[in-house]
Amino acid sequence: MPVLHTLKRAGVLLLAAAALYATPAHPAAADEPGWTAEPAAGADTTRPGGGPYPTRPYFYMAGAPGTVLEDRLALSNTSDQERTVTLRGADAYNTADGAFAVRPGPNATGSGSTGPDSEGPVSTGAGAWISFGSGATVKIPPRTRAVVPFTVTVPPASPPGDHPAAVVATEAGREAGVRVHLRVSGPTLAALTVEDVAVRGEGAAAVVAYTLVNRGNVTLAPELEIRAEGRFGDVPGRGSRALPVELLPGRRVELTEPWPGAPVLDRVRVTVTVTAPGGARATGTASAWFVPWRAAGWTGLGLLALGGTTSAALFLVRGRRTRPRPADGVTRGEAPEERGPRPAPEHELTGASR
Repeated sequence: MPVLHTLKRAGVLLLAAAALYATPAHPAAADEPGWTAEPAAGADTTRPGGGPYPTRPYFYMAGAPGTVLEDRLALSNTSDQERTVTLRGADAYNTADGAFAVRPGPNATGSGSTGPDSEGPVSTGAGAWISFGSGATVKIPPRTRAVVPFTVTVPPASPPGDHPAAVVATEAGREAGVRVHLRVSGPTLAALTVEDVAVRGEGAAAVVAYTLVNRGNVTLAPELEIRAEGRFGDVPGRGSRALPVELLPGRRVELTEPWPGAPVLDRVRVTVTVTAPGGARATGTASAWFVPWRAAGWTGLGLLALGGTTSAALFLVRGRRTRPRPADGVTRGEAPEERGPRPAPEHELTGASR
């Protein structure tokens, strides 16, 4: 467990030099990077008999403002050559799609922006509270394990809640980060909002897009549920499921959820509900039309072609019925020799005696 020290003792806190522990010799796999970084175990770090070292997945530290927290990082050199590893602390944040990331080192190129959504190279949060003292650069002999102590100095005016950070080890361009879950004691608030809900695509490719914003001061593990109501009744949505995202305080992420049950033809109102432990709950809605435009387009073209054909046929029939007879009494298409005096009807009077 981490040991708490007050700031009064911080001035006399001396970091021990890196303790080196020999590890059992074994051939490294071809795809191994040559070294690893992980939280050191408790008292059982040497594991007599050559068994595996018990490890923690991350650092968890908690304390009040104005305290100094202490823990240890284990570096294992699995290669046959000496490794020189540089250690530092870094702020952690969510990328736009929800992934966990850390700020680059002070020598990395960046925009240098210090806005709330910028990810510049300077750590100003809990990453800046982490110190390795004289152990920031460690030389690890071949097949050797080094345990390096570090401290986290919590400023007196630190706000309560979670302050995500990471310990980053760098060697020859390769970096390995170990998460630090740091909570400053005090009132906590779990709160979030769902924004910018929209439906994109159609059919099996339809997705529901939305934005999650952590409005509280603790890290959230959200769960999602999608409900849909159409003009013709309820539409299959998505049941409640945990999202593969740890939403850090003050961060916003843009996510999409596949919706294979989207209707083919309907006007739908979609409701996105997100909940998280601690009482956080929020909803967002959006409306969308689902129309099979491709089928409707082909149907429209077919009806248009059918209408054009019908109109042309009616025009031709009407033209034949209203064709006028020529003035000379000769039907169009008759040969000249077929022309002659037309016999008078029997009832016609000529004025001559019979």
